[in-house]
Amino acid sequence: MDHSHQPLDGAVALVTGATQGIGRAVAARLAHDGARVAVGDRAHTPAMDAIASAIGGVPAVADVSDRAQVHALVGRLNQQLGDIDVLVCNAAYMTMGRFTDHDEADWWKVVDTNLTGTFHLIQAVLPGMRRRGRGRIVVISSEWGVTGWPEATAYSASKAGLISLVKTLGRELAPEGIVVNAVAPGVIDTPQLQVDADSAGLPLDDMHKLYAQNIPLGRIGRPEEIASAVALLTDFRVGSFAGQTLQINGGSTRCRV
Repeated sequence: MDHSHQPLDGAVALVTGATQGIGRAVAARLAHDGARVAVGDRAHTPAMDAIASAIGGVPAVADVSDRAQVHALVGRLNQQLGDIDVLVCNAAYMTMGRFTDHDEADWWKVVDTNLTGTFHLIQAVLPGMRRRGRGRIVVISSEWGVTGWPEATAYSASKAGLISLVKTLGRELAPEGIVVNAVAPGVIDTPQLQVDADSAGLPLDDMHKLYAQNIPLGRIGRPEEIASAVALLTDFRVGSFAGQTLQINGGSTRCRV
């Protein structure tokens, strides 16, 4: 594919949680836009290799909750591809259950993956972005980080923390040409919805229909729609977004962040 006139031509991008769902769609979109994409996930799998091969990217294995693994990965990518220009923090872990029954170790696994993992990733890529004098960082939060959600306390709290992190880094890093924003998806058609369906005791198709009833647009979202929002925020020709959270949810939540 000829990327000579694409918005990310020559850029190096790292997308975490990129072997399925939103992450996979984002990785494919950034590759289409001209980036050389590192396809991130916590384990090296055939799915990772297949996606990396399909988009002309490279596998990128690290558990984002482990600081040493993240910094080692970024060091390898810097040597293999060059400094990272674009980071999309999408890796996430979620369980559902009553707050009073939530195991403490599982609470920290959610927070350490979703919030602390993003902290590790951003710290790891910043030296390279500073060397280049530019960068685009997009954090995938959630509508539930804006509104909260019953039986998803740890997940919602971690995603709310990401929104606050983005607001702060949007102010702190913009003077250096490093722009940080977030996308807060509503209900999206990804494998993650199986967790919701299992918690509700419903077949997956019924879970989709139930969520759609409360969305003004009348349907749940598609991963490609989130990828389009990420593409906007990673486009170096678009510089005025900083510290913002784009809500992509079909109208179910409006103007709360």
